Amino acid sequence: MIIEIAVFSLEAAIAAFNAGAQRIELCSAPAEGGLTPSAATMRLARKYVKIPIHVMIRPREGDFCYSAREFEAMLLDIAAAKMVGMEGIVAGVLNPDGSVDEKRTAILVDAAAPMNVTFHRAFDMTKDQDEALEAIIYAGCARILTSGGQQTAPQGIEKLAELVKKAGDRISIMPGSGVNPDNIKHIAEFTEAKEIHLSARSFVPGKMNFRQPLVTMGGTVSITDYDLQLPDEKAIRDIVKLFI
Repeated sequence: MIIEIAVFSLEAAIAAFNAGAQRIELCSAPAEGGLTPSAATMRLARKYVKIPIHVMIRPREGDFCYSAREFEAMLLDIAAAKMVGMEGIVAGVLNPDGSVDEKRTAILVDAAAPMNVTFHRAFDMTKDQDEALEAIIYAGCARILTSGGQQTAPQGIEKLAELVKKAGDRISIMPGSGVNPDNIKHIAEFTEAKEIHLSARSFVPGKMNFRQPLVTMGGTVSITDYDLQLPDEKAIRDIVKLFI
């Protein structure tokens, strides 16, 4: 079982590595579901993290139907990831009708080589997952990160098991979303997946003692500007032990 941990900063990547994660998905912007990290973050993550790193290639928040300029930015971000020696990228491109943009996905796969490509949870936004599965396989992706078309992997567990069987050895199906230390073993055993994805998020106070009560950077008082999001290292260690 490969345990992949989603992280949203350099310090989070180092923490996940120290806790025993087997692979990292490196992103920025957790509130947006993950966007492309900066080139500097990629470079320093490669310097300090000695396990495979897969980089999120997503140029903006919102849907997965991209303009020509946004797609150009994705290709440049892939080049940056390749330049610093990342092992993979994580991306997803859809058509307006909810199908996989097979042509553009194949272009991403070709641009990323020899890095491998994970098609992310844009898969869960498709109109027909069985059709999407075949399109992604044809485009040359190595794996699909999915919650089985539901909000969380536990809710989509039946579909995840079905997808694993349909995929066979053609592509890896990696359950993700809502995975935690309490359910990860059951999800792995029920679906027979060989890789699994989670964030194991925890929040720790930042270093600022002064807290400005009148201003928030996120535009809402419900978004904290002072806590830091880091992986729960104990939770990761406990999860890794489950599969030893």
